Amino acid sequence: MTNNERVIDVTDLRRVYGDGTRGSFEAVRGVSFSVGRGELFALLGTNGAGKTSTVELLEGLAAPAGGRVRVFGHDPYTERDRVRPRIGVMLQEGGFPSELAVAETARMWADCTSGARPVGEALEMVGLGHRAKVRVKQLSGGEKRRLDLALALLGRPEVLFLDEPTTGLDAQGRQETWELVRRLRADGTTVLLTTHYLEEAESLADRLAILHEGRIAAEGRVDEVVAAQPSHISFELPDGYFVGDLPPLDRLGVSGHEVTGRTVRLRTDELQRAATGLLVWARDTGVELRRLDVRGASLEEAFLRIARDAKGTADEREKAMAV
Repeated sequence: MTNNERVIDVTDLRRVYGDGTRGSFEAVRGVSFSVGRGELFALLGTNGAGKTSTVELLEGLAAPAGGRVRVFGHDPYTERDRVRPRIGVMLQEGGFPSELAVAETARMWADCTSGARPVGEALEMVGLGHRAKVRVKQLSGGEKRRLDLALALLGRPEVLFLDEPTTGLDAQGRQETWELVRRLRADGTTVLLTTHYLEEAESLADRLAILHEGRIAAEGRVDEVVAAQPSHISFELPDGYFVGDLPPLDRLGVSGHEVTGRTVRLRTDELQRAATGLLVWARDTGVELRRLDVRGASLEEAFLRIARDAKGTADEREKAMAV
């Protein structure tokens, strides 16, 4: 990716809550990534990983404690007037006036937005056209999230920040939001998304980063992040058979294994080779592999493994510092 193609550029970003003295909390610890024009980039992480803290710095809502942020080549905090008209922001929670109707809320927001699209159009885009005259306090949690998204879209943003956009939506609402995001991206909108739903990132993202304790633990295309994790084969051996009766595991391309009772779980980076060798052995020896499960690596497994490994590394650091 060349500099000219970068719409968002983040270098060694840090965010600290507090005055930097004892008791302060460093939520973002040296994060670096970039997002190209028309790309959808997802930030994943457990609660407290630093996703929202990072996005708020990109939106210009706070100044970083260190590092650098550029959106369209400008500092979103000190050059807010150069950035804000070109972005749309969907926060985790909107905080709307409860007594206003949906259309009144959107109209109030549109009056503060340069070049705003028609309010009715924005509401129809998110499936709220039929709720225009309903008071905000009467909306469900999912409908309030849709209203959040409608307001973020009013200014026809070139870059759209979505912080947990489908929280509170039912399965149909989530799918409809995904389709809307896909259409926006197809029209050239750059999207930065934070989400707890791994299937959301897997379905939508061109690239993603997994945050853990304020640091990036993995980054790349979804298939790259997934491919870095092993696949698994699990099965039950019948009585009288043991792991030692299997073909040599290294010859099958197995990198590790676990045994719990009669259940064997194999890890491999060569799933087809391992599965084929195992099934040929079972056929030739007349063995039935009960509860056979052959599973390629998934984003969920990659996420859990990265979080677990990162936690183990952090625990080791704490032990070393305590000695």
